[in-house]
Amino acid sequence: MIALDQIDSKFAFVVAAAKRARQLQAGAKPLVPTTAHKFTRMAMEEVSQGAVPFSMPSLEDEGEDGKTKKGKGKSKRASK
Repeated sequence: MIALDQIDSKFAFVVAAAKRARQLQAGAKPLVPTTAHKFTRMAMEEVSQGAVPFSMPSLEDEGEDGKTKKGKGKSKRASK
């Protein structure tokens, strides 16, 4: 089990656990044996045991101001 103080980003942990909890709620089978009954707790245990990999997105896609760069494709809006 990964200790919470060893996790680089608690935000990434929470996002991964939330996504996994939604998968469990939709009917996915648990990846690790658990005694938990709630999907959120099951997901947190799976992520902390390393059964669900997670990572932060790379910083290469960020501009100087910290905002994500957008593609140069055409806008989805209809032009007038």
